Amino acid sequence: MIVEQHKLDALANALFQVLERTGEGLVLAESCTAGLIAASLARVPGMSRRLAGSYVVYQIDSKVRWLAVPADIIQQYGVVSREVAASMAMQALIQTPHANIAMSITGHLGPDAPPELDGRAWLSIVRRGSEAVAVPLRLKSESGDDALRCRHHRQADAVHQALATLLGELQD
Repeated sequence: MIVEQHKLDALANALFQVLERTGEGLVLAESCTAGLIAASLARVPGMSRRLAGSYVVYQIDSKVRWLAVPADIIQQYGVVSREVAASMAMQALIQTPHANIAMSITGHLGPDAPPELDGRAWLSIVRRGSEAVAVPLRLKSESGDDALRCRHHRQADAVHQALATLLGELQD
């Protein structure tokens, strides 16, 4: 079942409230969600005070050139890995000095993914001065989905899981 917009809006609003209370700024680095996390957050009025922006690094070359993710990390661990997600978050934070928190996501939504990567993603969250936390995600789709609907469902699920995970980290 596709995630309903009102659920994403509720998570985005709750995140905004936490960021407002703490005064922290957020930067994103998105691959498989292609900017949808930032778009979900930007639906909240006033979010521009807390969301610095999002690096949409859909291709491997963009991760290397725009974010300075080391190519050898991608080669050694694969683009859908804890290490790449952590590097994306760390590099986004380094390049955005006015943010205190970075979150990244990299994944393979299919349908042409290798079976072991199909519907898999890694999310990473890092606070300035702290180690990156990385979380594996298993993205859902409906049985019988065609390729387009499968990607749509998985992107919505990725946004939902990312917002919920970030909210949980910030509330701890």
